[in-house]
This record gives sequence, C-alpha cells and structure tokens, in this order.
Amino acid sequence: MSRNDAAAPGTVTAPPGRIRRLLSLLYVQCLIGVLAGAAVGWLWPSFGAELKPLGDGFIALVRMMIAPVIFCTVVHGIASMGSARAVGRVSLKALIYFEVLTTVAMVIGLVVVNIVQPGSGLHVDPSTLSTEGLPPEATQSHESVAAFILSTIPDTLPSALTGHEILPVLLVSVLFGFGLNAAGEAGAGITQSVEKLSKVLFTLIRWIMRLAPIGAFGSMAFTIGNYGLDTLRHLFLLVGSFWLTALFFVLVVLGGVMRLNGLRLLPFLRYIKEELLIVLGTSSSEPVLPRMMAKLEHAGASKPVVGITLPAGYSFNLDGTAIYLTMGSVFLAQALGIDLSLTQQLSMLAVMLLTSKGAAGVTGSGFIALAATLSAVPHVPVAALALIFGIDRFMSEARALTSVVGNGVATLAVAKWEGQLDEDRARAVLRGEIPYAAASETDRTHEPQGDPQPPADPAPSAKLEEAEAAEAAEVPEALEAADPKSAAGSDRDPVPTAG
Repeated sequence: MSRNDAAAPGTVTAPPGRIRRLLSLLYVQCLIGVLAGAAVGWLWPSFGAELKPLGDGFIALVRMMIAPVIFCTVVHGIASMGSARAVGRVSLKALIYFEVLTTVAMVIGLVVVNIVQPGSGLHVDPSTLSTEGLPPEATQSHESVAAFILSTIPDTLPSALTGHEILPVLLVSVLFGFGLNAAGEAGAGITQSVEKLSKVLFTLIRWIMRLAPIGAFGSMAFTIGNYGLDTLRHLFLLVGSFWLTALFFVLVVLGGVMRLNGLRLLPFLRYIKEELLIVLGTSSSEPVLPRMMAKLEHAGASKPVVGITLPAGYSFNLDGTAIYLTMGSVFLAQALGIDLSLTQQLSMLAVMLLTSKGAAGVTGSGFIALAATLSAVPHVPVAALALIFGIDRFMSEARALTSVVGNGVATLAVAKWEGQLDEDRARAVLRGEIPYAAASETDRTHEPQGDPQPPADPAPSAKLEEAEAAEAAEVPEALEAADPKSAAGSDRDPVPTAG
C-alpha cells in the first residue's frame, strides 16, 4: 500500500515533489535561516554570538565579487552605449534623483521624530555619558569634502579593484569604458572579452548565493545572542517608530515613484523578495548588489543604466540612512533635554546631506554617518551615541532594506526617463510571467527561450529501423519513461514503438 493510500479519508497531503520545490527556493531557505538564527540566539545567547563568522564569511565572499562585477558591467555598458553624452546624461539624472529622494527621506524622519518624540522623558545626564565602548570610527575625526572627493581616486588602476570602496571602482570603470569606446576596433575585442568575463562572474555569484541561508542564520543568531531582546525593549519606541517611518517611505514615496513610471511597487517587492531576506538576515545591502544588477537587467533596464545608477546609489542614495540620521540625532537631543530649534534642525539636515555620503563605504555606515554629523555640529555631544549603540543593529536592518528598495526603484526610474526600459518586459517580469532563474540561465548560454525545435522527421524506413532497435535495446529507458514523474522531468524524446 502506498503512503497516499494509508492516509486517513478526507485528508489532503502535500505532494512531496511540491515540498521539495518549495524548499529549493532561495527565499524560503533564507527565511528558514533567519527564523532559525533568531531562535538559536534567543535560546542559547552565548552560542549564537559565536556564530558571527558564518555571516561575516558570506559577506566577505560576496564583497570580493562586487568590484569585478561593477567593473565588467559598467565597462561593457559604456563601451556599448557609444556616446559619452548619454553616459553623462544618465549620471546627472541619477544624481538629481538621489539628492531629491534623500532630502525627502530626511524631512519625513524629521517630522516623525518631532511628532512622536521617542526621547522625551528619558532625562539622561550628559555628564554620565562616555565614548568608551563605541567603535573607533565613531570617535575619530572625519574627512572633509575635499578629502572625500580625493578618496575616489585610487593609487593605481588595479588597486581600485582590490579595495572595498565602490566610488573608485566606478571612476576606473567609467574611464576604461570611455577608453574602449574611443579605441574603435582595437577595443571591440576587449569589450567582448569583458562581456564573457561578466557571465563567468555572475555564475560564481549564483554559486555563492547558495550559502546565503547559512550567512543569514549566523548573522541573525549573533544579533539576537549578542544584543538580546532586552536592549530592544528599553528603546522600543525609537526602533518601532523608525521601522514604521521606513515602511511609510517605501510604500508611499517609492510606491508613488513606481506609479509615476507606470509600474507597481508590490510586484517589485515580490520580485526581489530573496534579496530582501538576505539583507534582513545579514543587516547589510552589500551581499545583494551583484544579484540586484542582474535582476534589474532581466526586468528590462539596459545594462549601461543599471551599471551606472545602482552602484552609485550605494554611495549617494541611502534612503534608510537618511531617515535614521534625522531621527537618531533629534532623539539623542530629546533624551538629553536639549531643545533644538527649527533652524538648528535644518542646519543639521544640511550637514547630513554630506556626511551620509562620506561614510557610505564604511561598514555600519549609518552609525558612522550619525557620529560624523554630531561631530560637525555643536548641539549634541558625540558621547550620546552610547544611548543607541546597543540597538543600532536592529535599526541597521531597516536602513539596509529601505536603501536596497530605493536603489532598485531609482534604477528603474532613471531607465524609464532615458528610454532605456523595456516597459512591456518589466511588467511581464514583475507579474511573474518571465521568471528570473530560467531566463538568466538561457542568457548565459545564448540559447533561445522556450522549447527547442524538434529535429527534422526522418525517412519512414529509417524511423521503422530505429523503432525496432529501440524496442530491443532500450527497454530500461522505456520502463523509466512509463513512470509519469520521470517522464514529466525528462528532456529526451519518448521512446518510439514499432507499429
């Protein structure tokens, strides 16, 4: 008796094949990893805190691929675009969009923190605060605007590809792409080689992403085990209001941008659900940069627009960090009993527009950017950061999630404005009609989508001879084909029978 026959009457059991397919999906694996990591960190805090290397190792694996992926994408895109003016136009539109959306995010955070006032009533004595225990980056002097601009120029051309800063990679990639474009036929062979190299790199990325559930498990176990839920409970009002503000920004502001460009936000969020779960587990947006580039290209955005806009957004379009800066700085002032006037808050906002970019390449960029802001204005002491250092990990998840969605929406918007977005394909992809995994496989192998055409029908005599030989020599295959499950998953033609 089969397993299904043994089931009780009236019960419905899920087919084992469907469960296996569900568990094979990356976003399901990441969700299981996040939930399991949270459980381990809560039940065994000391053991969970020791699992941090799992998350760090996964992030390091992806980080080593970011520079070459950006280089190949940007170089091939610019070399194929054929016009330096078009590249400059895309860059200008992207930067204008970044500044406008970043300012809107900061203003929204400023309004919410003044209405909710999560820090009022704490009455913290500034003399009891100390900078001990804070990361060194939070207390050291921060670079000026000129130093920040000069830091985008690498020491040598190869050194840009061996560092962890995105802006030097962008600079070298843009210059190299222009050079190939100007070289004409001499650069055509190199351009084709770069395209082939990018396919190899994305294959490696696909392999590395199989480790994402393990990285999400280790990072979440470390977060809960090291900081605990008690830390979160004491400052729940700040964390809760920040998450809700970030959610409001994504649904209302970014949703409005998608609507203006003829697309919908919720299907886009479903499309990148795997990336969002990876970001939630690792509290970092870096691991999903290469995969986001591939998915946006698959959604119909041109490679040059994706290669320029998305990596630049990781430095200039940190919407989640923008909300965090205004809410965090005003919260600290409220906790210390410092009454900031509207002019003082607006002056802090102007400083934040610069500091949010200056710390973009630093791990934990939001907390470092907040420290840079407090050190640049005299209103709130830097030592006040000790009040929120323990909960920053919980807020960094919302920062990273908001920034990833914001950069994805920005890339689609800029592509639409440039006429470099296949809108019909974008809608079909977001509706799930063109799955990412299947299309990416065919793109890498240059095979046409859809079922392959059957071979030409052989002559009748040849067909009869083949049928008789198959009946005599391929009995095992015929028996295997008789199994419906095996036949459904087989790619070979059914075994012919003699008539």
